[in-house]
Amino acid sequence: MLKFYTFDSYVQRKFVIHQQINKKKIINDPVLGFINLQSEIIFDLIEHPIFQRLRRIRQLGLSYLVFPGANHSRFEHALGATHLMRQAIQVLRLKGHVITETEAEAVTTAILLHDIGHAPFSHVLENTLVEIPHEEISLLLMNQLNEHFNGKLDLAIQIFTNRYKKHFLHQLVSSQLDMDRLDYLNRDSFFTGVAEGTIGVERIIKMLNVWDDQLVVDEKGIYSVEKFLISRRLMYWQVYLHKTVVSAENLLINILKRAKELVYEGVKIYSTPTLNIFLEHNFTTTDFKNNIEIKGKNILDWFSLLDDNDISISIKEWQLHSDLVLSYLAKSLNNRKLFRIQLFPTPISKTIEEKIQKKIAAEITGDNRQINYFLMTGEITNNAYDKHNEKILVLDKTGKIKDMQQASDINLNALTKTVRKYFVCYPKELDIN
Repeated sequence: MLKFYTFDSYVQRKFVIHQQINKKKIINDPVLGFINLQSEIIFDLIEHPIFQRLRRIRQLGLSYLVFPGANHSRFEHALGATHLMRQAIQVLRLKGHVITETEAEAVTTAILLHDIGHAPFSHVLENTLVEIPHEEISLLLMNQLNEHFNGKLDLAIQIFTNRYKKHFLHQLVSSQLDMDRLDYLNRDSFFTGVAEGTIGVERIIKMLNVWDDQLVVDEKGIYSVEKFLISRRLMYWQVYLHKTVVSAENLLINILKRAKELVYEGVKIYSTPTLNIFLEHNFTTTDFKNNIEIKGKNILDWFSLLDDNDISISIKEWQLHSDLVLSYLAKSLNNRKLFRIQLFPTPISKTIEEKIQKKIAAEITGDNRQINYFLMTGEITNNAYDKHNEKILVLDKTGKIKDMQQASDINLNALTKTVRKYFVCYPKELDIN
């Protein structure tokens, strides 16, 4: 007789079976080569549905509309960062720094789970569908997983939140030279084909050291770090803040805003059951922290079911909706008929904004209340090295510590300066002269 299981009982049964198999697997990664899973808890976390969701969250959001190869996921990135963390631990141990096996497993767990709180399309919808930073959701999900694994993530959570006595372990997870950044720069460069993002990851890791509980770089690695900072700046302008990507992301944000508005007004629109929960409610940070229950599931359970597919499927259907705004915007994104975007060194003048608004009202909406869905303005900023944040420190041969800006023989002011550009997006069919 066939046996049927609920989802929760299936997951529990699957974990019991996993206890009986070899969990030290090898994964073939196109960027880093063979990745070894050296820990049973890491294997079990990867197998968990909350982590498997990252397979369905694109690492670069809508960048694939500009770079066709940019379809890699947060799942791959998390595995890559985990692999680099193991390499960093090995290097620091060889240099005489004590990292116990318990600490090694915990910091590796922390980097594995650092992105589990990302909303669909990564950063794009972080302040649209949910009004809470992904880092906070990641922590809430880590706490939930910790309950499931009977407290085995206690130390990983302490390191993730920088509450553990060894501060440099937290810096390996989150700093200006962490394993997260080292992986995503090379990975994103590989999948977009933007060669300027390629960095010497292996060299940088070999040059890591610890001084007075601070993560530092040996002086011999300074040129590799300079290349890292320059590559990061170039990747932001060429990929992450590419103007066409910015146009697509703002279009997606407005689509979800319009969908939410229609739902509030009682207009029936198609959406997946999971997405519908987030269209019907404006969840706050307090709601997430209290893990409130909606329609038989806790909010974190609903969130861990939400992924790119919910958005993509719904937008495809919204193209046919009777609402002009929703269908127009959905068609524009689904068929890659993106809005024109112009960049300016100063904020958009009221004169230009009003001129575009009149054109939109006359040629597209006929309704002044809907203009803002077709006119998007804002700013983008970029600085590769934040001198006001925890700095990258360089350890010279005499044992003295210098800030990267002081240690480098090139002028890093261009990398520390916050560059701002202002944008305006509007439909291409409008003739704005």
